Amino acid sequence: MSPSPDLILPRVLIVSRRTVRKNKFVDFVGEYHLDLVVGYGAVPVIVPRVAGVHAMLDSFEPIHGVLLCEGEDIDPSLYNDGDDEASDALSPQQLEAVRRLHPSDAAVDHEKDSIELLLASRCLERNVPFLGICRGSQVLNVACGGSLYQDVEQELHPQNDAAVCHMDYRNYDGHRHPVRVLPGTPLHDWFAESLLDGDQLMVNSYHHQGVRRLAERFVPMAHAPDGLVEGFYDPDAYNPGEGKFLMGLQFHPERMRKEGSDEFDYPGCAKAYQEFVRAVVAYQAKLAAAHVHGRSAVTTSPKLNREVEKQRKVIGWSFSLAKNMHASSDNTGAQHPAEHRDGDLDAGAEFLESKTALSVQQEKRLKQMGATVRNASAYMNRLKVSEEREAAARALMAKMSVAQLASLAAFYRAMGNVCSEVLDAKLQPPSPTLHE
Repeated sequence: MSPSPDLILPRVLIVSRRTVRKNKFVDFVGEYHLDLVVGYGAVPVIVPRVAGVHAMLDSFEPIHGVLLCEGEDIDPSLYNDGDDEASDALSPQQLEAVRRLHPSDAAVDHEKDSIELLLASRCLERNVPFLGICRGSQVLNVACGGSLYQDVEQELHPQNDAAVCHMDYRNYDGHRHPVRVLPGTPLHDWFAESLLDGDQLMVNSYHHQGVRRLAERFVPMAHAPDGLVEGFYDPDAYNPGEGKFLMGLQFHPERMRKEGSDEFDYPGCAKAYQEFVRAVVAYQAKLAAAHVHGRSAVTTSPKLNREVEKQRKVIGWSFSLAKNMHASSDNTGAQHPAEHRDGDLDAGAEFLESKTALSVQQEKRLKQMGATVRNASAYMNRLKVSEEREAAARALMAKMSVAQLASLAAFYRAMGNVCSEVLDAKLQPPSPTLHE
């Protein structure tokens, strides 16, 4: 049965990798990725890693899925800044040794970093299906606030007796090492019939970097014997049938093939691509259905006038200041508040007082709207304000003038109405219409 001429296949964006051939730059994407994306019913759109491509990304709207795969090392400044665990950066001698051992990977491609982090951020903001393979999984972790080992051999296991070989240039495609697959994860489901001793799997490995600190929103799916995370996903953003997919795999299932053959090592090797494309197709269907009903399925912020936008920034500053004060108190045992003006905390205190304007269902929905909101919610849940702090907040508000309280109350009522209207439009099914 031939496809309908009106059928538009979903688009999956893939950023190319640059190499030099005959003294010229050549951009490419591994063909295995393309074969699997096409084979399961989507169209790969290759995004060249050239200067200025950021401005072109809007031309690809709507994006139905993003697949990020191999490439050079991610710029360490993008994930090491402020990370205490990574403060002991590699010495110049260690860095030189890494560059000599991994010359094709140790270079940094700033343009590719910028493009891929932008795409990852868009996927997180708009719930676009995302699959990261190898470097792509590292990009996803960094985009969500995680960090990386600059070199696994130097930082994770400097002692040879504890080492796991994650890169074998002498047996590039044939090298395998074991991983322990965690139960209750998609990876375990995909490879259930192939696992040794109930949880062991042999995977390939082409990397010298890896996840150091996994971003808070993710759950590990597999670990190497040295403890390195080999796969992770967000369980709250995983339901392929509903267009939800957010996952990173450190190994390359598309290249796990038997020697001299295109046959996969295990039947589950192609599952990541199959389920990813299934989510992409479902996401496209959601966009199409929303378009038919005259609504947008992409999560975007309501337009705010200049005055309301100014007040929104005041609220953001208030919470940022409160967070810094709390961190300072926890780290030193005594409060050393940052410099601020009297009343800087008022906006945040009023926001906390007005939180009952949202229903339980609406609050739950708001917590799912993007990585920033989700992580902020998780942060607030950890900080359960004590009775003493609540009393202090009430005392602080009591010092505000009637005009200040009235202005803030009016602002929050307006914001509550905006949120309620937008959420009602998203949560309630559209009313049936009559057609002549």
